[in-house]
Amino acid sequence: MEKNSSFCFSNLSSNLPITCLITFITIFLHRVLNVIYRTGKPLGKRVSPQRPLSTLIVLGSGGHTAEMINLLLVLRKERFTPRFYIAAATDNMSLQKARVLENSLADSSETKGLSAEFMQIYRSREVGQSYVTFVWTTLVAMAHALWLMIKIRPQVVLCNGPGTCIPLCVIAFFFKVVGIRWSSIFYVESIARVKGLSLSGLLLYKLRIADQFFVQWPQLQRKYPRAHM
Repeated sequence: MEKNSSFCFSNLSSNLPITCLITFITIFLHRVLNVIYRTGKPLGKRVSPQRPLSTLIVLGSGGHTAEMINLLLVLRKERFTPRFYIAAATDNMSLQKARVLENSLADSSETKGLSAEFMQIYRSREVGQSYVTFVWTTLVAMAHALWLMIKIRPQVVLCNGPGTCIPLCVIAFFFKVVGIRWSSIFYVESIARVKGLSLSGLLLYKLRIADQFFVQWPQLQRKYPRAHM
């Protein structure tokens, strides 16, 4: 009798880690599916319509920043504040344009007292970089992105295509899953994308990470029916 009891206890103890792992994975997957289901739906009572929302704005080289600046010009500045601008570590021009925008806003009476911060993030891969070193730089970029997201914990994320937005959006989605912060992700595809999405847009669309996904051409909306115009 004692041998049988010892055998049952030993068998239960050996299976306990596996049972805990399966339980954890099940709970985690259920949470992921729940977040995907709630993504894009109104926040309801969780956010007051009058309360300012901390906003992360991802900038990119070339036309990405120019398009983002045009978008910010029609943004309700008093609603989306404080604003945190992030660009790649090698992209000083984008942050300079953002500073010019914020300085012009600071001169207007209606936006006095609003705050903005400017930050840079490591790129996962530079143009022409060897794939041998790509894994290391990607890990460094992800760690840096995680540190920035923990520091900022934005309620809103605005992005429009630069590759630097991917780790930030993935971490924002992870924060939703584990309950750290619910960040609403708004992705606006570049107007230059006429027939197909950019790689960043395709990833965010297929993985259902973005709460609201916008395209600027009707043929793209027909091709990707969950997108808005």
